[in-house]
Amino acid sequence: MNEKSVRNSWGLLLIGAFKFICGLLLVGLGIGLFRHLDRDPVEWVDHLARALRIDPDNHYVHGAIARVSGIRPDQLRAIGIGTFLYALMYLVEGTGLLLRKRWGEYFTVLATGFFIPLEVYEVIRRVTALRLGILIINVAIVIYLIIQVLKGRAEDKAKATRS
Repeated sequence: MNEKSVRNSWGLLLIGAFKFICGLLLVGLGIGLFRHLDRDPVEWVDHLARALRIDPDNHYVHGAIARVSGIRPDQLRAIGIGTFLYALMYLVEGTGLLLRKRWGEYFTVLATGFFIPLEVYEVIRRVTALRLGILIINVAIVIYLIIQVLKGRAEDKAKATRS
């Protein structure tokens, strides 16, 4: 890598670290889901709120309880499996970017870009600052990575013609 490539890769390392950390957090969430399959989800949310010292009468706690109250153990298991698969995707993306592998850039463009239509749909369905922020960040990541991939391909072609 020349000096310019190393300087430009800081963005890749930042995105890679973010993806890797998100993957680890999702693994933790998946483990937590599987550890609590036999418990009542309402009891679990109430326990979590108390452990985090959140007022159990809080509007958000009540909203979370309302959302999980109808979840069956088989649905919770499916959510846990999905969480692990999503974590795996994030860990692969993060590892590829942290190791500065070209496949990591391609994989992250594809994986992140794949979810953008769903994120657009969710923003259109109900605009929230969080949904809009996630959409903007993911679009920016995809654009940045496409630019990096194109620059990398141009550098590879230039190296090949010099050789």
